[in-house]
Parts: sequence; structure tokens; C-alpha cells
Amino acid sequence: MDDAARILDDTLHALATDVGAALQSHHLMLATAESCTGGWIAKTITDIPGCSAWFDCGMAAYSYEAKQALLGVRPETLTEHGAVSRETVLEMVSGALVTSGASIAVAVTGIAGPGGGTTDKPVGTVWIGWKRRGGYPQARLFHFDGDRDAVRRQTVVASLRGLLELAV
Repeated sequence: MDDAARILDDTLHALATDVGAALQSHHLMLATAESCTGGWIAKTITDIPGCSAWFDCGMAAYSYEAKQALLGVRPETLTEHGAVSRETVLEMVSGALVTSGASIAVAVTGIAGPGGGTTDKPVGTVWIGWKRRGGYPQARLFHFDGDRDAVRRQTVVASLRGLLELAV
């Protein structure tokens, strides 16, 4: 692991700790719905001792079928917009709250590379969605640089930062 990756890992741990403190102080439970990160957000959260007080569950839904079965993403959403889209991530984050006991959720879907990118959706394209139970979902488009690991790591950082903003 290079120095930049090590610094980002320290950032991940610090962010996850801050997210946990914010969620716990507001009595919120978290669910994650992850595609391109494959559970990395949940792993970062569960690296924090005591996270069972504020972490409910994590779902890694990579395939279209898993997104539909675990998160209630509609087949027509995937057909019309694709897995990497605002529409899909909004359904993912809403579905995470429906299928869990959580009160706040984050969802991610993207193209981490090295392949899979297109002109419209190049490698590094990531959609992140956040939602509090009873509220409206939010989604944001990111374009991250670097290799697969770097794109995924930056996605986790952005996800945690968004959770921190939404939790307070």
C-alpha cells in the first residue's frame, strides 16, 4: 500500500468514527447498499468498536438480480437507465430502508474499472445516494480518478462524508 492509500485509510477510519458518533448521538441506525464498493463501506463501519449501537446491516448488491431482490430496484429502472444512474441509486437507498430496521441509509453504484466504462459513463463514474427514514432521498454524481482501488476508496470517503452531513 502506498502512502496516499495509507492516508486515505486513516481518513476512512476517522470518518467512520465521526459518522458513528453522529449517528449514535441522534439515535440513528445505518444500513448500506453497495454495488461498486462491494461492502467496503460496511467493512469500514464495522472496523469501529461499538458500531453495533448504530449499524444495522450492509447489503452488497452487485448484479441486476441482487439489486432487484435485495433492494427493490425495478427492472424497468435498470433497463431504461442502467445500474449506474441517479434513478437506480435512489431506488437502492430507499430499498435499503425498506428491507432493514435502519433509520438512515447510503447506497453506491458506479464503474470502478479498469473496464466497463463508456463515453457517457467513463470509469470513475459513481452515484451515491443518502436517505433518512421519512425523508427524501438525495443523490450525487461523482467522477473519481485512479485505478479500481482508488475509485472504490474515494467512493467510501464520499459516502461517509455525506452520511456525516445527513446525520447532523
